[in-house]
Amino acid sequence: MFTRYAVYVVPDGVWGDFGASWLGWDSRTGIALAQTVAAQKALTERPRKYGFHGTLKPPFRLAEGARVDDLADATQSLCATFTPLTLGSVQLVQLGKFFAMIAPDDHAALRQIADPVVQELEPFRAPLTEEDLKRRRRSHLTDRQEALLVQYGYPHVMDAFKFHMTLTGPTGDGDTVRPMLETALEPVLTTPCVLDSLCLLGEAQDGRFHVLERFAFGG
Repeated sequence: MFTRYAVYVVPDGVWGDFGASWLGWDSRTGIALAQTVAAQKALTERPRKYGFHGTLKPPFRLAEGARVDDLADATQSLCATFTPLTLGSVQLVQLGKFFAMIAPDDHAALRQIADPVVQELEPFRAPLTEEDLKRRRRSHLTDRQEALLVQYGYPHVMDAFKFHMTLTGPTGDGDTVRPMLETALEPVLTTPCVLDSLCLLGEAQDGRFHVLERFAFGG
C-alpha cells in the first residue's frame, strides 16, 4: 500500500493547522485543502505531497524482510527516551531558492533527537538504487555528504543535519514571496512550537505522505 516510509516532526495544533492550510495537504488527516490564491498553490506544489514537516529519517524503502509493525515499535521505543522540546526561535528564512521555518537556537537539542532516529532505524532501510544515488549526486555533494549518502541513504543527516520545515518550492522572487508568508504566519508566530512527538509516515500510491502513527515523547 505504501511505497516508502519516513519519520518526521509533524507539528500539531495551531502550527499543524497552519502548515496544512498553507501547503494544501494535511498529512495528519489525509485531506487535501483548497488553496484559493493561485500564487500560493504554485509555490507549494513541490513540498505539498510531504505535508508540513521537519525531516529526521528521510523517505526510504523497507529493507527485505523488514516489517512496518517492527519499524513502528522501534520508533515508539526511541520516542519514549526523548524529552519534549519547545523550539525557542522559530524563524522564516530563505534557504537557497526556497523558504522554510528553522529553529537555529535549538540545533544541538534537535540533533539529540535526530541522530538516534537516523542511526537506530537504519536496519529498516533498503539500500538506495543506482538511480537514487545518481539523482542525489546531481546536487554536487561534498566528500562528507557523499559519505553520509552511502552510509545512511541521505546526505543531510548527522553533522550535516539542518532542521527546517519547508514552505515553498524553488522561487526566484523572494521579495514577493516573503511578505506573503509573513502575513500567513502572523497568527501562529506568537504560539510556541512544541516538539513532543514524532510521526511515522507512509507514501501512498498517489505520491503523498500520510501520518500512520504519532508517538509521544516519554522523557
